[in-house]
Amino acid sequence: MNSAVAYFSGRLAFETDVADVAQGFDGVVVDARNDESWRQGHVPGAVHLPTAEIAERAAEVVGRDAEVVVYCWGPGCNGATKAALEFARLGYAVKEMIGGFEYWAREGYPVERDGAVERRSPDPLTAPVSGVECGC
Repeated sequence: MNSAVAYFSGRLAFETDVADVAQGFDGVVVDARNDESWRQGHVPGAVHLPTAEIAERAAEVVGRDAEVVVYCWGPGCNGATKAALEFARLGYAVKEMIGGFEYWAREGYPVERDGAVERRSPDPLTAPVSGVECGC
């Protein structure tokens, strides 16, 4: 296998994007941000487990056999990478959701806040405004 194939295969083994998660991820989605950030809005159905608490609380919050996807704020933040590393150290199958919560919201996926779910219009700089997938 050439080095480019190995590199990109490796990335796909440990990364996913917001569209893939929204289209039917069957595992546990973990929001690794702090309490204030969680309250601002999060992926519906996500589990709130801040990175600093993963080592101590993961086993009580996430089943050992679960596939885990972690996210933080967005591409300018490496919080999801740190959270994924903590889960990997504990032996979980884990992926990082690239784009994070920022791109989840900007691409028009549902956002939960205070028990209510809202859906914003997609940002035309990040997703097709027609609602049609980008085809990638």
